[in-house]
Amino acid sequence: MTLTIRKAEERDASLIVAFIKELAEYERLVHEVDATEADIAKALFGSNPRAFADIAEWEGRSAGFALWFYNFSTFRGRHGIYLEDLFVRPEFRSNGIGKALLRHLAQRCVAEGLPRLEWWVLDWNEPALKFYRSIGAVPMDEWTVQRVTGEALSKLAEA
Repeated sequence: MTLTIRKAEERDASLIVAFIKELAEYERLVHEVDATEADIAKALFGSNPRAFADIAEWEGRSAGFALWFYNFSTFRGRHGIYLEDLFVRPEFRSNGIGKALLRHLAQRCVAEGLPRLEWWVLDWNEPALKFYRSIGAVPMDEWTVQRVTGEALSKLAEA
C-alpha cells in the first residue's frame, strides 16, 4: 500500500473545497461553510499565500488533507504551525494517513526550528481525541477559545 503526501497545488483548489465540505459534514457544521474554490485558490495559491495545504494520496487516490498556517508565540519568540483542518475520508481511515499528515507537519516544525504544532478538536469527537492522545498531544484545558464574527465583528470595527 502506497501513501504519498505532497504540497497542494492550485489545481487542487476544488479538491480542497470538497475535503472542507466533507469535514464540515462530519463535524455537523456544513451550514457554516461558504468557502468557494476561488477563495481557496486565492488564499493558498495567490500572490501572497498565508495558508498552505498538504494532500495525502493512498494508491494514487485523494485520501485526505491538512490545511495549516504559521502562527506566532510571543512567549517562545518564534513561529509555530497551527493546523486548521485535518481530514481523512472514511474509506481511507485506519491506514495511518492522519498520523502521516501530522508527522509531515511535525517534521516541518523540527526542520524550521518551530517549537509548536497546535490545533483545536471538537470536545465530542472521541475518536479524534483518543487518536491525538496516542501521539502525545496534550489538551490545553485552561484556555477558552474566543471568537468575534458577523455583526459583532462589524460593531467592534466601528468602535
